[in-house]
Amino acid sequence: MKKTGVVGAGSWGTALAKLLSNNGHSVTVYSAIASEIEMLNTFHEQKEKLPGVVLPEDMIFTSDIGEAVKDKDLVVLAVPSPFSRSTAKSMKNVVSEGQIIVSAAKGLEDGSFDTISGMIREEIPQCRVVVLCGPTHAEEVGMGVPTAIVAGSENEEDARFVQDVFMNDVFRVYTSDDPYGMELGGALKNVIALAAGIADGLGYGDNTKAALITRGIHEISRLGVAAGGRRETFEGLTGIGDLIVTCASMHSRNRRAGILIGKGKSPDEAMAEVKQVVEGVYSAKAAMHLAAKHNVDMPIVAEVNKILFENKKPADALVDLMTRDKKAEAI
Repeated sequence: MKKTGVVGAGSWGTALAKLLSNNGHSVTVYSAIASEIEMLNTFHEQKEKLPGVVLPEDMIFTSDIGEAVKDKDLVVLAVPSPFSRSTAKSMKNVVSEGQIIVSAAKGLEDGSFDTISGMIREEIPQCRVVVLCGPTHAEEVGMGVPTAIVAGSENEEDARFVQDVFMNDVFRVYTSDDPYGMELGGALKNVIALAAGIADGLGYGDNTKAALITRGIHEISRLGVAAGGRRETFEGLTGIGDLIVTCASMHSRNRRAGILIGKGKSPDEAMAEVKQVVEGVYSAKAAMHLAAKHNVDMPIVAEVNKILFENKKPADALVDLMTRDKKAEAI
């Protein structure tokens, strides 16, 4: 049995907490939101973000970050990407030398282009980071639906440690030594999923979505390889796998927000209606800046940015994508 802490009590943090408990580990869950801790202590259920997933009675819920982090064999950081840096900073003084932090969120920070693990390393230099990423909706993980995911670290021993802690008969964990590529795939697919949702909202069909997914992974792979990731990473679970599930599922907050935008809602209205952080909105600008840095053309991502931040009509964006200059598919 390992002593584990989960920082973040949203849908993903809650699902991972239940998984760790089911695997026989002790679990302490932290949230900065007092009402969230009160709800979890009262009902042992995240009724707002993961209803129906009942948590074990011996799980501890706390608003003291030190209680969730100190002396733990492993700590999962599962807050939404816009809050990852500030949360990591608040953890710094309670993380011990060499303690393993599992980065479970997906996103890119605009300006720095940092991935979540990059932010963690900057704010908590004494820790060791393992990335946990893949096609995993919290709603299904919480209910024990068979799932595959990847634990990534340049340190093989750390990746295998996380693999051992999380893996069970319904949660298969692979390892990778390309965590940066994994994180790029996980962040960029959210932007493509917004585009897929917008197409759904406009009333387009399966042909359109197949084109967006296929050309989307092409864009992600080109940028990912140029930025230092490995092509095979984008062909696997954290690339095409994560992209498919996020573009196709109604569990996906990015797809749901995209549908609302396609139907005429503003990005702010769509995010308010989804009632959860829509990671793709926060990663879209960073993706364009990173593409410019590496001189990579990303037409789908570019059009999503124009819809989000330049008030371009979604239907016009789709027309502009379809009528670009002719080219060979492999380019």
